[in-house]
Amino acid sequence: MDLQKRGDKVAYLMGAGDEIPVSLQQIGYEVTLLKDENMQLSYLKQFDAVILGVRAYNTVERLKFYQPTLLEYVAQGGNLIVQYNTNHSLVLPDVAPYPLQLSRDRVAVEGAEVRFLKPEHPVLNSPNKITQQDFEGWVQERGLYFPNKWSDEFTAILSSNDPGEPARDGGLLVAKYGKGYYIYSGYSWFRELPAGVPGAYRLFVNLISLGKGGENSPEAKSNKR
Repeated sequence: MDLQKRGDKVAYLMGAGDEIPVSLQQIGYEVTLLKDENMQLSYLKQFDAVILGVRAYNTVERLKFYQPTLLEYVAQGGNLIVQYNTNHSLVLPDVAPYPLQLSRDRVAVEGAEVRFLKPEHPVLNSPNKITQQDFEGWVQERGLYFPNKWSDEFTAILSSNDPGEPARDGGLLVAKYGKGYYIYSGYSWFRELPAGVPGAYRLFVNLISLGKGGENSPEAKSNKR
């Protein structure tokens, strides 16, 4: 896999359970599984990104207390990557710093066309240039429980849909919040990364790397695996 990444350290708050921490370790990240005593701003600031596991806002009751700290981590320059949650039984009403409505929208066909709504956005260009080839070989589905309404602060990056259904534009949403980025994604990283899908790795690494400098910056690291 031809893969470039930035940063070394990510933190992961497990939700319902998935294998993404191991998948990220396999491409060279140092991954820390967050515990209750770690949920302090002074501790989180050391990480290049904080990632919430699948259905974290459905299953981790204490996220209602963690949320202000996580948003302050973003405001001070961090990346918060939130994976899919169901739109019922949320532990708090607002999972994002701006209005965001979850739905049952999904793209079940793993080979469904993926369209680039913002082809010049950094998450599609840096440090890995994302092309249509990166959406080949996906398994089981594109994604699930996409948001169907969001505020203007969010930028929709990708669009996809099952045959005969309307475009689903909420699968990857990025918002600047303070100095950092809040990222919400319903794409099924929890299936694609453990399955070794190269394009999914390349795009997920771009999410972690967002805001970490230009491609020729000292912190840019090239890994060929």
